[in-house]
Amino acid sequence: EKLGHKRIQVGFMRRFDAEYAALGQIIQNHELGELLMLHHQHRNPSTPPGFTNEMLINDSVVHEFDAIRYFTGEEITSVQVRLGKATKSAPAGQHDPQHVLLETESGVLADVEIFVNAKFGYEVATQASFEEGIVSIGGDKGPYTRSAGHWGGSVTPGFEERFGAAYDVEIQSWVDAALRGEIGGPTAWDGYATAACCEAGVEAQKNGEKVAVKLNAKPALYS
Repeated sequence: EKLGHKRIQVGFMRRFDAEYAALGQIIQNHELGELLMLHHQHRNPSTPPGFTNEMLINDSVVHEFDAIRYFTGEEITSVQVRLGKATKSAPAGQHDPQHVLLETESGVLADVEIFVNAKFGYEVATQASFEEGIVSIGGDKGPYTRSAGHWGGSVTPGFEERFGAAYDVEIQSWVDAALRGEIGGPTAWDGYATAACCEAGVEAQKNGEKVAVKLNAKPALYS
């Protein structure tokens, strides 16, 4: 801030995914009226050794926190985490899946199903509810076929396959912006605000209550 311009770009690559960008445009242009609710699913086939319960929030739902801020253009004001029936595939010390409930400044409600031992593959999907329609992104990838008495498609095995193109666009945007002496994506404030959501989320994991997200005043540089 003392330098008078932004120097840090944070690596939230979903903002560079084509489907995320398309939904973002629909929201910004009010093509279907006001955005009312967001429903997110974040599913991984499995977790590596040492993946703790807190990491479901800090390493996985962190991306949904940023996506919700990106789509709404607002700060998240509260987080609640509900723990229901757990899969037997979850390692000791990890409660999986979890249901995360959020609210933004204008009252947009969002929820996240985080299921990191889902076995079947990697799936990240969003459904947005508007005044005049519903928009879904993510989920099934690739062709959907019907042949020889069977129907179906494929599910990506991991995040590299699902978001590979988004990573490429993100890095190119960063390079292009750096050449102009700018940044081309999420700022340090985005990183800070999302970290504050994670802090509230981990607290909500432990107490089961609705926890307020605590933010310092936003510097003028990021307003």
